[in-house]
Amino acid sequence: MVTSVAPLRIVFFGTPDFAVPTLEALHRSRHQVVGVVTQPDRARGRGHHWQASPVKQLSEQLGLTLLQPQRLRDDAFLETFRSLDADLGVVAAYGKILTDAVLEVPKAGLINVHASLLPKFRGAAPIHRAVMAGETMTGVTIMRVVKALDAGPMIAKATRPIGDDETSADVERDIARLGADLLVDSVDALAEGRASETSQNESEASYAHKIEKTDGIIDWSRPARDIHNQIRGLHPWPHAYSDLQGERTILLRSEVETAQHELRTEPGTVVEARPDRFAVQAGSGVVRLLMLQREGRRPVTAREFLAGRRIEPGARFVSSRIAS
Repeated sequence: MVTSVAPLRIVFFGTPDFAVPTLEALHRSRHQVVGVVTQPDRARGRGHHWQASPVKQLSEQLGLTLLQPQRLRDDAFLETFRSLDADLGVVAAYGKILTDAVLEVPKAGLINVHASLLPKFRGAAPIHRAVMAGETMTGVTIMRVVKALDAGPMIAKATRPIGDDETSADVERDIARLGADLLVDSVDALAEGRASETSQNESEASYAHKIEKTDGIIDWSRPARDIHNQIRGLHPWPHAYSDLQGERTILLRSEVETAQHELRTEPGTVVEARPDRFAVQAGSGVVRLLMLQREGRRPVTAREFLAGRRIEPGARFVSSRIAS
């Protein structure tokens, strides 16, 4: 659609892979990305090599002005930020809470690409927590950034079903693309004065706490469905894990066998260990393991895992006590 409304000058805040499609979409749009704010480079991996964020890498490819403040309160950063003369700020998984001084700079404020159907799953890990909770529907919300966490008025929403066996990585990939398109539509609506903002219902709000490695510890007394949701919800990080024969084992893919029967044995006990069926008793139901990884080894199918070590029915997975 051809419009005579002037394009907006936008500063983008983002850091991980999730933010990349939104920055790409903004760069392709009629609006002007006048600056990108991303987190400082971090030491990552076993070698602790310094690595730029995905958003920094894209920004450098596109030749965009890049800012990486250690602290958003730094005077030097704020001076540069103000000099960009932004009409609007756009946030997509930046990873830090924005300060009052930042919120006051863009003329039309800031809006955020949040990976849930607000007000459910506010906070740091909405996709992981939704999958772990067994939600069958999620989506993305474009909302105005306010001082309270993820509590601002909503500008637009789009939904996306969650399949029974999909992982957080599967869902996040789609939500990132969905959010990018919705964000550009919302920016157009704001520029043209046709955006409407709807307050969130506080009584329906829930919080998605940051994922910690300890979230991966499996409690085998829980129902098989809950354990399956934990395994897929914590993929690709930090993964669900349990000790088997004194060694931590990472569980990557699973299925649920929910045939109703009395508990056959203690939760965590291997009830079958054949190449075509590696099954573990849960508190109710059975978890069938499809892909696993011994610590320090590559991921393998259940068939390969069983071929590499002797495991008999009656062996037990034991909940790890310390996440190293």
